[in-house]
Amino acid sequence: MGSLSIWHWLIVLVIVMMVFGTKKLKNIGSDLGGAVKGFKDGMREAEGDNKPANVSQQVGGQTIEGEVKEKTHS
Repeated sequence: MGSLSIWHWLIVLVIVMMVFGTKKLKNIGSDLGGAVKGFKDGMREAEGDNKPANVSQQVGGQTIEGEVKEKTHS
């Protein structure tokens, strides 16, 4: 009794299409897709900002390489 069959979902879909119309549902779908894409882009930028920077510097004719990590305050 707890699960819905395919017929229940089809009836719900038909009712939703009758209430909102297909054009409005298409707009909602494209808006939702744009929001998901923006969220993924934001997460990608935030992930790129947290990566340590590689540093290379010449000191006395020798190359010193290392990573710069952000200092956290506890």
